[in-house]
Order: sequence, then structure tokens, then C-alpha cells
Amino acid sequence: MLLAVVLLLGCITLALSQETETASFFSEEISDSVFALMQGKSYKKDTTIPRSELRLVHVLHYDFDGNIKQGEIICNKAISKDLEDIFSTLFENKYPIEKIRPIDEYDADDECSMTDNNTSCFNWRPIAGSKKLSAHSQGLAIDINPLYNPMVKTRNGKQIVAPRASSAYANRAKSFPGKIDRNDLCYKLFTAKGFSWGGNWKSSKDYQHFEKRIP
Repeated sequence: MLLAVVLLLGCITLALSQETETASFFSEEISDSVFALMQGKSYKKDTTIPRSELRLVHVLHYDFDGNIKQGEIICNKAISKDLEDIFSTLFENKYPIEKIRPIDEYDADDECSMTDNNTSCFNWRPIAGSKKLSAHSQGLAIDINPLYNPMVKTRNGKQIVAPRASSAYANRAKSFPGKIDRNDLCYKLFTAKGFSWGGNWKSSKDYQHFEKRIP
């Protein structure tokens, strides 16, 4: 009898744990408090995408020490469900992601956020070295573990790596934790949802970057 009770309690605990984890992956509209923190940072004076088009996605993730962390992603509502599904599967597989915080916590400084290996999405800004707006400006692009998956390109015969602290990870022939390539689970999940990967670009390689075009 005692054994049956213990087993029953164990099953209930497991069910509750699974239910709690499922409930931890959800989206909500941008609250007044969150929007206030975005002002002058990711949401600048010339930002044209309406607040109503953005969502705050809540997720759980494992860091590189195996600890469970809570993450928050500000994105376009068109991809919020995609991100819920992708990050839920990554969590189930204990895929390591260092940090997942809105870039406003870094004053919307992309270099600073990337150097801290922070995964983020929305940030109204041009593509680095260009006047053209980045897909991040529409909340349709996300950078995953950017310190380990830098943007690499050659200009005037010189290699440029962003963030600058990522030079050790520019050589993609090396093997290391958090590396995104075509065999990586992160790559497979995002591309299955219709995202394109910056690692497939020709003029530069942006290994951290996934974006989705919305008709």
C-alpha cells in the first residue's frame, strides 16, 4: 500500500512538473512596464513598428553549467508561436543557451549583448555598417549564443568578427559547445519553421542569426 502511494505521488509530481514547464513557454502583449524600459533603447524615437505588433515570449532554458534559467524574448507576434515551440524543444533536449534577455538590459548595445553571449531578438537598428534596417527592427530575427557564433566577413582583405571578443570562434572547423552548424539542433528547428540562417549567406557568415520573412 505504501509503495503504491509513493508511486502515485511520484506520478503526480512528474505530471505537475511537466505541466509547469509547458506553462512556462508562452507569449503576452508588451505591458506598460516593459514598454517603458524599451524607450530610447530597442524602441527608439524613429521606430515605426507598432507596439501592438510585438510580443514578449517567456521561455525556460539550460545555461552552459546545466542550470535552468528563465528567459524573455521580445519579438514580432508573427513568430512568437514559432519561438515558443522551438525553445520548448531546445529545453526538452537540454540545449545550452547562455542567456536570453531583452537587449534593453544592455541599453540596446548589440556589441555588449553579443559579448555577454546573450540571445536576443527585437532591436530597432540598421544592419552594422549599413543604412538598411536589420530584420531585428521588425522583431523577425534572433541571435543565438552570439559569442560562440559570430558574424564573420572579409573587407579589404581583412577578417572582421562581431562581436570582437569572438575571434577564437571564427574558425568553424573547430569543435566547441554551443557551435551552430547544419548538424545542430538549433539549426534544424529554426529552418524547419521557415527561418533562414545567416551561416548560409555568401557575402558574410552570421552564424548566430536566424530570420523569417513574413509575406
